[in-house]
Amino acid sequence: MTSVLGQRGGNHPLACFVDHAETYGPHVIDAMVSRIPRVDIAVDLGAGSGRDLETVRKHHPNAQVVAVETSTVYAAALQKRLPDVRILDIERDDLPFNDGTVDLIIANQVLEHTKEVFWIFHEVSRTLRIGGHFIFGVPNVASLHNRMLLLFGVHPTQHKLCSAHVRPFSKADLCKFVDACFPDGYLLKAFAGSQFYPFPKRIARALANMFPTGAFSIFFQLEKMREYDDQFAHYPALAQLETNFYTGGVGGDYGKSEKSDETDA
Repeated sequence: MTSVLGQRGGNHPLACFVDHAETYGPHVIDAMVSRIPRVDIAVDLGAGSGRDLETVRKHHPNAQVVAVETSTVYAAALQKRLPDVRILDIERDDLPFNDGTVDLIIANQVLEHTKEVFWIFHEVSRTLRIGGHFIFGVPNVASLHNRMLLLFGVHPTQHKLCSAHVRPFSKADLCKFVDACFPDGYLLKAFAGSQFYPFPKRIARALANMFPTGAFSIFFQLEKMREYDDQFAHYPALAQLETNFYTGGVGGDYGKSEKSDETDA
């Protein structure tokens, strides 16, 4: 079969030294989940193989775990391992939980595949209880190897046009996003890095621990601190962002920008 651009990553010769499992930071998720005192309901958005929910069950054996998947292929495999698997589009659908009822939501290596980040954070914030946690991992556009690539005019590895990733993330920008949309709504309980190109596991893990903002993947643990009143859904209209973000009607009908209307005329 002929390989096409964007079909798979990690093809650089140096990639043979890298442990690609580190990209998903299973040890980071394990550490973050272990520090949460109690979890009754845990939800994994884009659960994939179900590995992170197995971690939840290890530390919180009585927790109700819910896997959310868009892919019917992943969902079918998950149904053989987990009792509660939901198929839905996290960029369009409501999460099937009442307001303030969920203790933990995980999204590991998922958000970089999405455009509708305002809707996703809206639904996460709506369903989390006060004191609940949102743990997510994303590729780091500000990783050390990406900074070096940009220095020589080479595009960051995780956010090429011919790839499945549509959003870049960095620690500083993510914190600004959360604070702008939902001021004082979340506390950053923990931040960590995992994977450090192009080093083998032992060296990569040591470097990621020392310099997490230079790691390939970055992980956030946010704790919800106050009542949520649809702030993420309202933000695109409030900031007059010149693109159409989906807000499920919650954020008002702000439609096209004036610039877009003039172009269409």
